[in-house]
Amino acid sequence: MHSTLIVAKMAVSSADKVSALFADFDKTDMPDRMGTRRRQLFEFNGLYFHLQDFDEDNGGALIEEAKTDPRFVRISEDLKPYIAPYDPETWRSPKDAMAHRFYAWSAE
Repeated sequence: MHSTLIVAKMAVSSADKVSALFADFDKTDMPDRMGTRRRQLFEFNGLYFHLQDFDEDNGGALIEEAKTDPRFVRISEDLKPYIAPYDPETWRSPKDAMAHRFYAWSAE
């Protein structure tokens, strides 16, 4: 399994709104289209953590293809009042907000 973690800033008291947006999005075929097998959202002291698990690392090709889908565009726009880039000066795409894993362990 391959995981990605997006880090951003989140408006205070917006967790319910953000989770509702993703609940609607995840009811569609978009997660399957992007290869997403599990999504988890976390917040901590104004920070937003978006963990996605995929069956395999496809280099983000499926997500790149999905980015032009109107549903992807819509959720991206709908999230803007609640989610902001961690570093707006360097943010150009979600790839710029992805944490880099430097250690991993799993049970055999």
